[in-house]
Amino acid sequence: MGQIKITRCDIEGLCVIEPTVHRDARGYFVETYNQRDMQEAGLDLRFVQDNQSMSSKGVLRGLHFQKQYPQGKLVRVLRGKVFDVAVDLRAGSKTFGKWFGVVLSARNMKQFYIPEGFAHGFYVMSNTAVFAYKCTDFYHPGDEGGMLWSDPEIGIEWPIEPGTEPLVSEKDRNWKGIAHTFHFE
Repeated sequence: MGQIKITRCDIEGLCVIEPTVHRDARGYFVETYNQRDMQEAGLDLRFVQDNQSMSSKGVLRGLHFQKQYPQGKLVRVLRGKVFDVAVDLRAGSKTFGKWFGVVLSARNMKQFYIPEGFAHGFYVMSNTAVFAYKCTDFYHPGDEGGMLWSDPEIGIEWPIEPGTEPLVSEKDRNWKGIAHTFHFE
């Protein structure tokens, strides 16, 4: 395999990707995406859209997905640090309703691949974070879905500092738990 190390997660389809970082006195160089390396690792992906967001400490975005036009996402952090989470919403999956989380940061340069059929969200652990991701399908405004980030049935262990409340959008506060959420067939 080329310039990446792939770690497959306990939930089928999820992968943590660590690119090779070439450092010297001038700084560093890293390939953030190489289609050939991904294919050699068994990830035959076609991306059609790149997105980027900036968020402040304590912001929690998610858990989001598209229903009729599901998106696979390759996510990474350009500045700062986040706790990134995927929840399996594939109806026939043996890991339906299970979650996996990973710390992504500008320092560790890890990436997280989340295939279609998952809800996705992240929590900002640094003062600010710039978050970037590639998508396998376009954004369709009328197709968005979501799931409550704090659903006790899922039990995501967000690294929220004791005594603080995450900053969550009104829309994200009003999603329902997994029992009342769209499931992918």
